Amino acid sequence: MKILITGATGYIGKRIIPILLEQGHTIVCTVRGKLRTQKKYAEEDKIQVVEADFLKPDTLKNIPKDIDIAYYLIHSMSNSIDQFHKMEEDCAVNFKKYIETTQTKQVIYLSGITNDTKLSKHLLSRKNVEHTLQSKIYGLTVFKAGIIVGSGSASFEIIRDLVEKLPVMVAPKWLDTKTQPISVRDVLAFLTKALNKKELFNTSHDIFGPEILTYKQMLLKFSEVRKLKRYILTVPVMTPKLSSYWLYFVTSTSYKLAASLVNSMGIEIIGIKSKINTILDVEPMNYKSAIELAFVKIETNSITSSWKDAFINGTNNKQASTKYLKVPKYGCFKDIKELKVLDEEKTLEKIWAIGGENGWYYGTILWKFRGYIDKLFGGIGLRRGRTNKTELKTGDALDFWRVLVADKEQKRLILFAEMKLPGEAWLEFKVVKGKVYQRATFRPKGLAGRLYWYSVVPFHGFIFNGMIKKIANAK
Repeated sequence: MKILITGATGYIGKRIIPILLEQGHTIVCTVRGKLRTQKKYAEEDKIQVVEADFLKPDTLKNIPKDIDIAYYLIHSMSNSIDQFHKMEEDCAVNFKKYIETTQTKQVIYLSGITNDTKLSKHLLSRKNVEHTLQSKIYGLTVFKAGIIVGSGSASFEIIRDLVEKLPVMVAPKWLDTKTQPISVRDVLAFLTKALNKKELFNTSHDIFGPEILTYKQMLLKFSEVRKLKRYILTVPVMTPKLSSYWLYFVTSTSYKLAASLVNSMGIEIIGIKSKINTILDVEPMNYKSAIELAFVKIETNSITSSWKDAFINGTNNKQASTKYLKVPKYGCFKDIKELKVLDEEKTLEKIWAIGGENGWYYGTILWKFRGYIDKLFGGIGLRRGRTNKTELKTGDALDFWRVLVADKEQKRLILFAEMKLPGEAWLEFKVVKGKVYQRATFRPKGLAGRLYWYSVVPFHGFIFNGMIKKIANAK
């Protein structure tokens, strides 16, 4: 079958594609910018990548008409605190209108459990999208998941940050809210086993793990798995805004996502039982097993996807735009350095391992300080790290950069800055004929941009010198 994947660069999208390929299906991936697509997709005969933005109906004509089944995995929660519900509705309306003109017979939508009588804006939006997607032309299959637990998932990484950073937590009262976490492996099983199941057309099912836990219990069980002693004190008074800042500064989440999550964490996410486990032969694992499985992936450096890689910074969507792929030559400030290398392959490995836990090889304190300043002004800082310790792919998040080009064959890596800046910045590495070239490019915006560049030039002098020496002398 030919299957359409929306949200193909997202957390679930990246994980479902290999499963569907293994089952022999042909995949059509929609992306807002092809530069965010993994290179291996272009080399795979059974994958077609098309540029389409569901907020721009005119772009949807790129999607082929001979689609059999479509996955709706679009989520706008991290884009805007106030406008994500409108964006999600617009996306769903445009998706439905176009898909009804194709041969699609089933749409599978991953939503969240929405059984509480009082829902957050986020969960109300999810429910609204479900109603919007209902159609007389195709069958809609809806899976409403509990908190998804897996390596790289937002909930997993937030819990991990809290447990591993804070021996004692003074936390908001919403930590006593009950929920039913589910492993990402089980979510993928439900999604893929529902393909072309006519008895599931125009049906909706809650999917969840076997335990009802509070967020506090989830934190404590996580600490048990990690063999860490943790103490949690919940306080009755902590405003949603203060709670959002608490999550933002302690964890790797963005403020926009933290605010949306806080608004949902006071809502009980308890599923309603159905026969779906029996119909699809899926028996969800418990919470501890999901955590242990996640750490197997982490320890073997085989995380398939991370919510951070799907993070959208601001509303301009710069990282998805092809116009940023080519580093500009004019109207820019540049810092260009080159050095002979001892071993090209070792140098390339060093470049591909830059950032995250490996650091930036020189002036670590200054890199951390820049990240802290960025975070203080509402930016992303260095919190995102990197998904894989040794490999980089186009579209990956890398601390406060986005990977635009990661081509080992051409020995070239280009990063685009997503920190708060009065302008735009690129950092490029390439290895050619026994030399490594390192180029920092900054295109200023107004006087503020020019003042910014001149203020950091003294630091660039020894940071960039030190960095290229470490890279060139890789052994």
